[in-house]
Amino acid sequence: MLCAIYKSSKKADTYLYIPKKDYFEDIPKALMETFGQPIFVTLLALNKKPKVAGKPSIELQEILVQQGFYLQLPPKPEDLLAKHRKDLGLSETPDVKFN
Repeated sequence: MLCAIYKSSKKADTYLYIPKKDYFEDIPKALMETFGQPIFVTLLALNKKPKVAGKPSIELQEILVQQGFYLQLPPKPEDLLAKHRKDLGLSETPDVKFN
């Protein structure tokens, strides 16, 4: 199965996977408004890759067949303060709130 990958013109590190190049009719209008003008990245043969977008390619193919698209969002930023507190043996959030 081939899929077309587009990056968002409005949202950094956000990608839209669709089963047919330049066919956006099955994508919800609200999603397309938030996504902005799609910028074509590549065509990808899903059966040639074991994992795509952090998912097994077979799972991504199923999503494309069922939903007609897959939206890849950027990973959440790492909370470096919480990590540092944990490394120090503290709770990830302070026990006291300051006003």
